[in-house]
Amino acid sequence: MTKPIRVVALLAVVGLALTACSGGSAGNSGSGGRTLIISSDLPLLGSSKDASESTNNAIRLYLEQVGNKAGKYNVKFETYDDSTTTTGKWESGKCQQNATAHVQKKDEVAVMGTYNSGCAKIILPILNQAPDGPMLMVSHANTNPGLTKTWEKGEPEKFYPKGTRNYARVVTTDDIQGQAAAKFMVESLGVRKVYILNDNETYGQGVAKQFEESAKAAGVTVLGNESWEAKATNYVALFQKIKASGAEAVYLGGIFDSNGGQLIKDKVAVLGKNSVVKFMAPDGFTGYPTLTKLAEAQGMYLTFPGLTTSELRSSGGTGAKLLDAYKVKHGTDPVSNYALYGVAGVQVILAAIEKSDGTRRSITEQVFSGDGITIPANLSVLGKEMKIDPKSGDVNVKDITVEVVKGSKEVPLKSIALS
Repeated sequence: MTKPIRVVALLAVVGLALTACSGGSAGNSGSGGRTLIISSDLPLLGSSKDASESTNNAIRLYLEQVGNKAGKYNVKFETYDDSTTTTGKWESGKCQQNATAHVQKKDEVAVMGTYNSGCAKIILPILNQAPDGPMLMVSHANTNPGLTKTWEKGEPEKFYPKGTRNYARVVTTDDIQGQAAAKFMVESLGVRKVYILNDNETYGQGVAKQFEESAKAAGVTVLGNESWEAKATNYVALFQKIKASGAEAVYLGGIFDSNGGQLIKDKVAVLGKNSVVKFMAPDGFTGYPTLTKLAEAQGMYLTFPGLTTSELRSSGGTGAKLLDAYKVKHGTDPVSNYALYGVAGVQVILAAIEKSDGTRRSITEQVFSGDGITIPANLSVLGKEMKIDPKSGDVNVKDITVEVVKGSKEVPLKSIALS
């Protein structure tokens, strides 16, 4: 059995002994050794802007603390934006454009991202066919099951045209998140009749599908599962229809960027407070200050496929120390729970680089051959051993946190671990 991979430079993250390195950006690498580029690919405009920036800032800080090194290699960090000013969220053409740019940049060897599963499904096949590849991609936030396992027709095989895996993630998937949401809605909220809405995107349809299946299995009557139009001016008629159905709860499958603010306002206007007709959404609605500040969002339940920032801080260890350093530098915690998961994705990438010969192909092979990559608990920013399955690319950690919006904040209620 191969011992867990330990990135040499990771040892510094448990303290601030390397703060002398933090005077420059991640691109100011130490002397000696070849410099490799790793990147993030996130939506930097619209509602996701704050969450993405906090993720990039956490990654920069982490890289500074480890001396911008992975074994003998210097590491430079670059950011890509997969959103547009027109849509204010990820856009398929921009994702394709970014994928081509990743591949064409000679010294870029791995991508941390994407945030949205639909964007990943566009980028991944292009990275899979990269020269001197496949090129490694590790996501901190993609939860659509089809990227790694059988889901929709042709998935996941169609994302790997070369027949070799090059995609991993450090969060669990929507088949797990949907189960947890249904379990909480039944056991903790006592809901027996629910109406489901989805935003008609890859992620939204997927999580809504799994929630529906899990709710039905738990004996809940699903009164409907239909799409909302992101460009609609209001959803009054939609919620009047839901009111007539006698729904005790509404579940949203989708992202807040899909006009989620208006959807939330109209839900409360027609169906009343969230304490009366329960309101629940998945991680696509987490990490948005605009949402938590809405009066109508108070009492809304959210699920997050992992542990929240506050939970990771309270558990101590590497993640807590990094969060403390982040707060010193930026004056606040990261906006998004996904920020630390972005760092976890980088930990996997750095471990693979350290073991490799510096080529794209070799870096990817370290994740998808032998025992793959393991980040031990004492070094993992998630506070638990993080092991990537070399066959699928999925992670062993399968925590789901249920939150409630209260006092204009996301407040953790309970964690659910599912197999």
